[in-house]
Amino acid sequence: MNYKEQYKLHMQEFENFKSSAMAHLWINQTERYIKPFQIFGNLYYVGDSDICMHIIDTGNGLILCDAGNYGAEGMLVNAIWEAGFNPYDIKWLIISHGHVDHIGCAEFFRTMYGCKIYMGEPDARMLREQPELSLVGVSPSCTYQLFEPDEVIRDGEVRTFGNTTIEFYMVPGHTPGTLAYFFDVTDGKEKKRAGYYGGFGFNTLTKEHLIQAGDPVYKTRIIYQESLAKVRNQHVDIFMGNHTVNNQLLERRKRMLEHPEVNPFIDDKIWGAYLDEKLEALLKLCQEDN
Repeated sequence: MNYKEQYKLHMQEFENFKSSAMAHLWINQTERYIKPFQIFGNLYYVGDSDICMHIIDTGNGLILCDAGNYGAEGMLVNAIWEAGFNPYDIKWLIISHGHVDHIGCAEFFRTMYGCKIYMGEPDARMLREQPELSLVGVSPSCTYQLFEPDEVIRDGEVRTFGNTTIEFYMVPGHTPGTLAYFFDVTDGKEKKRAGYYGGFGFNTLTKEHLIQAGDPVYKTRIIYQESLAKVRNQHVDIFMGNHTVNNQLLERRKRMLEHPEVNPFIDDKIWGAYLDEKLEALLKLCQEDN
């Protein structure tokens, strides 16, 4: 095959990929770039207009919450610099769940900057034993490879990173090892409690997906309901989204810019309201499939 034929085949593969269900994750990623910003105190947003990533400044190193999508390394590095931080100061990388759009830059950051990768123990096992459930197979490149975390997190663990103590809970459903976690942030005068629920999507609750995942009786749907109930009544002042749609991040950021005297991210009602909304939608999904 000569160069011209190779190029023609390459372009045909690209056109075919554009029509795939998850192509939006990789096509024109830089168009999703948004300027990073301070949410409150030592909590910053460094994600894009869809996939969320956050920085926690612990006073003794940075925590990066989630690693974004494969192929987005440059965007994430730029966002961290633009937020006023040095990626070499990232000591800890906490993965919310083991899907391609949240683990993509993890190995890059560990290799380039020396951070440690943390992940829920069931998802670390999933990457080893059922790597197809990471959805890496739907990506456009065979060069995207999975990894082993440095440390695994188990249900109920409390860990301290610098001056920040984080409570971790397993909330399986979206993946077996999805994490929810809670910690205090401060601006030096006030403390607020931040909460992160690591994966809300229903794409892994379809009958087709559950059968492939080894759950032919769809037990995962019940497990997901139990996970929502498990952390529903946690007090959360600042709800950190996993995708921007979860906490209306783009709309709240717009309000913050228009009315800087009021911080729209401080809202102790949105956590419970959104978890209730997801429960209602999940029950509806179950009813429709019966």
